[in-house]
Amino acid sequence: MSERRALKLVGMSPSVLRYARRDDGNGELRERIVAMAHRHRRHGYRMIHLRLRQAGWQVNVKRVRRLYREENLMVQKRKRKKVALCDRQPLIRPSRANEVWSMDFVFDRLADGRSLKCLTVVDDATHESVTITPDTAISGAYVARILERVKHERGLPKVIRSDNGKEFCGRAMAIWAHENSVDLRFIEPGKPNQNAYVESFNGRLRDECLNEHWFTNLAHARMAIEDWRRDYNEDRPKKDLGGLPPAVYAARLNSLANSGAKESSTVCSDGL
Repeated sequence: MSERRALKLVGMSPSVLRYARRDDGNGELRERIVAMAHRHRRHGYRMIHLRLRQAGWQVNVKRVRRLYREENLMVQKRKRKKVALCDRQPLIRPSRANEVWSMDFVFDRLADGRSLKCLTVVDDATHESVTITPDTAISGAYVARILERVKHERGLPKVIRSDNGKEFCGRAMAIWAHENSVDLRFIEPGKPNQNAYVESFNGRLRDECLNEHWFTNLAHARMAIEDWRRDYNEDRPKKDLGGLPPAVYAARLNSLANSGAKESSTVCSDGL
């Protein structure tokens, strides 16, 4: 049977048979979007767009959304347990880094069934992850040792906010806070919204790291969590910070504070 007769029988035109799809010019961008989505599997198209802009791609968010959907990369929302509503209270954000830190615990399990307990500390002003320390058990004395180590790396804040857990309210933390002139502030029981910054961070940590890994042992957990923490601080853009990673935002905030201090000292010297 000839081609013309076969096309006539099936009701197809020759132009449809010979149609070749043209390149839309988005091949390289499409590959980059797919690679980012596979690396950061809990990122939506808006977060991938911010990462592309951070990498130097001048691309519209609507194009990223179209290519993202064409590749079927949509993130499935996980069902969340409904909890009772509580009174909302405004949480004042500090204007400088190392003024107020928030800390809390996040729990997971290793492959052998052992509990994994992670201490998370967040700077409220810059949203930086100060430290994430995973271990099978963390006591109040252990928390004090972790903060003592952090003190030598970046200093200490004036205030540390936490819940009323025994690790934070115990004698070891009270002694450490008194020796280092740090004010410990505790939220009201049953009101995690009063510690909203670290609660939001813990949600990102669980969604993008803990739920995406099956930790074979404690060493594997520490390596994977630290890699995620560095990416969160140095590369992951945050919409609340104008699309900047927390470390970049912290450096900019520090430079503005230093320039303001120099200007005020110059004005004082001129006045004298």
